[in-house]
Amino acid sequence: MRIGIGYDVHKLVEGRDLIIGGVKIPHEKGLLGHSDADVLTHAIMDALLGAAALGDIGTHFPDTAAEYKDVDSLVLLKEVKKMLKERSYKIINIDGVIIAQEPKMKPHIPAMRKVLCEVLNLQEDQINIKATTEEGLGFTGSKEGISSQVAVLIDKRF
Repeated sequence: MRIGIGYDVHKLVEGRDLIIGGVKIPHEKGLLGHSDADVLTHAIMDALLGAAALGDIGTHFPDTAAEYKDVDSLVLLKEVKKMLKERSYKIINIDGVIIAQEPKMKPHIPAMRKVLCEVLNLQEDQINIKATTEEGLGFTGSKEGISSQVAVLIDKRF
């Protein structure tokens, strides 16, 4: 078995959709990034790539590449899933946390889990997502951005 961790952060700005875990969340601001800036999905990808010793998302999907401009992060997650499958890895579980002062994530977590389970072909009990605030502290607490941290466990298929 192999463990991986992932972390991602993006700045909140006006004029962008807020996409987290593949779900569009109603909010007056969205996350700034080369892709759709889905912090949870990015952290999941980094954790999976790290567990398989395959580098990080910047290595595979650089923010300087035009083909990834405004790309749906779920498309990239499918590519990471394919990389794992090619190396005979299976995902055991994913545990993630979204750090945001607002909007409240809890109402959207069931939809995120459903989307991620479909993309990764996992059962609901293999993906856990939590959300927290930072009680007004730091860049997330001051509503400047949103971050996510993820841990994953993978294993070889036998």
